[in-house]
Amino acid sequence: MPMTLPSPRSARRRFALISFLTWLPPGLALAPMVLLMTGRGLDLAMVGLVVAAYSATCIALELPTGGLADVLGRRVVLAASAAFGLAGLTVLALATTTWQFLLAALLKGMARALSSGPAQAWYVDTLHATRGPDADLKPGLAHGEAMGSVALCAGVLAGGFAPLAVPEHVITPLAAPVLAGAAAYAVLLVAALVAMPEAPRPRPTFTGVLRDVPATIGTGLRLALRDRGLSRLLLVAFAIGVAINAIELLTPGRLAALTGGAESGGTVYAVVAALGFAANAMGHALGPATARLFGTSARAATAATVVTSGALGGLAASVALSGVPGVVAAAAAYVVLFAGLSVTGLLRAEMMHRRVTSTRRATLMSVDSLQLQFGALVSSLAVGWLADRAGTAVAWAIAALVLLVSASLYPRAPGRAVTETPGRAR
Repeated sequence: MPMTLPSPRSARRRFALISFLTWLPPGLALAPMVLLMTGRGLDLAMVGLVVAAYSATCIALELPTGGLADVLGRRVVLAASAAFGLAGLTVLALATTTWQFLLAALLKGMARALSSGPAQAWYVDTLHATRGPDADLKPGLAHGEAMGSVALCAGVLAGGFAPLAVPEHVITPLAAPVLAGAAAYAVLLVAALVAMPEAPRPRPTFTGVLRDVPATIGTGLRLALRDRGLSRLLLVAFAIGVAINAIELLTPGRLAALTGGAESGGTVYAVVAALGFAANAMGHALGPATARLFGTSARAATAATVVTSGALGGLAASVALSGVPGVVAAAAAYVVLFAGLSVTGLLRAEMMHRRVTSTRRATLMSVDSLQLQFGALVSSLAVGWLADRAGTAVAWAIAALVLLVSASLYPRAPGRAVTETPGRAR
């Protein structure tokens, strides 16, 4: 019996729920993660190795997992992501040795790679199936992405304050929010299987998957290279990765210096990060109105990128301040910066979705995520070196310049999905 697709309104609500559940577990684990590892004997060098293992896993698996989502379906891949995430956070909460923390990083990286694209691709596919290829994607994408930001905001606050309320004789306080994140992954697993009906796909065989996934990846990469507008949009992702990593890498140390200690800096950083995620949700909600104000998504995304670059420049300038004024200036720049990033992300996603068909959609999202990860990798290698030798302000200023240059990359033509004939990768 064929599966009935949900109405556009129902699909929008389901996408919002799935987005919330996808980002709640990482939010819960964000605040205690580093402290949990150092508290169990890892020095900062080993913590860096664990984080690098996570990033390397994401980079290695981005394209294969995107191809899997296009071949096997969005629902099964997102459910697999939830299963790996559940395992990863459970191992993280219980780990006591370096190899156990590395195992947790590998499992979390697999979960992250598997989750980059299926939910959004499912929503766009459903809306196109019910409303046609010219359906307005912005309101639904904005709602879903905003709920993801709300989940990160709520998660980081809960993860930061929950250890204070957990008795040590019951469980390691810092492990409590991590285990809560594992439980949230279990909820996501059920929700993905129940709330994401898809049109029937041919039953895959093992040899068919081995053949079709590389073919899908190759076609997606060729499309990204052949479509100049798409290539430009993907280069923007690289610049965003550079900027986000520069912020996340240097802000905790800057706030610790302003507040006079690691503990106080960590608390302030949790609050500032939550404000940033709240601003991210607000920016996603304002994205459609911003596009209407500027007339086109490309012009609106360009303006938002310029504003974001200016906010990052303001963060660099705030290094001249000390004490409470420095904290307030950094928090204000953080809010504007993340609001601008969310507007840019929403409109850029809409422009990319209009340039591909369903059979390549999840692969494209993985290519986009891969570009973001490459930007973060380059930033992690360069920004710390720059900050050590020239200062935090210079590192942030250069990241702001990279982001400003990327504002010139937005294509003026909106683009339309190419027509494909049915093939093996379908």
